[in-house]
Amino acid sequence: MTFDFDSRPSTSPLVEVIWRTRSERDADSFISVAVAQWEMVITQQYGRAVCTIRGPETKASPAPIPKNAEFFGVTFKLGAFMPTLPVGNLVDGGIHLPEATGQSFWLQGSTWQLPTFDNADTFIERLARQGLLTYEPVVDDVLQGRIGDLSLRSVQRRFLRATGLTHGTVYQIQRARYAMSLLQQGIGIHDTVEEAGYADQSHLTRSLKRFIGQTPAQLLAVNTTR
Repeated sequence: MTFDFDSRPSTSPLVEVIWRTRSERDADSFISVAVAQWEMVITQQYGRAVCTIRGPETKASPAPIPKNAEFFGVTFKLGAFMPTLPVGNLVDGGIHLPEATGQSFWLQGSTWQLPTFDNADTFIERLARQGLLTYEPVVDDVLQGRIGDLSLRSVQRRFLRATGLTHGTVYQIQRARYAMSLLQQGIGIHDTVEEAGYADQSHLTRSLKRFIGQTPAQLLAVNTTR
């Protein structure tokens, strides 16, 4: 693996996971795999800190690795979003929040102290309390297959607003990541096809190449050489 992650759960129902890692000296780039959630990442490098909001990624792509850098991030649950920073504008990209001082940044006309791995929950609570972070319950309804009283068009609009993606795209990304995890556990290709719900091996291969950047055989090879 390129990164060695340390992670912990959050006390906030809006957060999927809080994580941290650091760059390795012998790696210049890595394959950034598709992910349905957006996240906030703090990069510390050479005494400077940068706060970045990264949107969902709909395809695997190579990404550079900053040298001698430490990273701390908050990955938000599907359905959590910032009304003032539409997720749809961040898909396959991101923005750096303007720096105020060495350890703070500007957000909606106010300065915010950079959070840390240990105090991130307090930071998230403050965002929610000030209305800068909220949740769209329609997203969970859709993911759980519940049909409410809203029209299909309203559901699709609200889902897209909160996630930046359609339900179909979210499903494809999550299925590919699930298949990746099965292969990384040493589950065979044919069993992975069946367990993850692919039509056949060719379908699995196309999906993994698009969303993960590797073929099933490559993922299995990594597992067997550990």
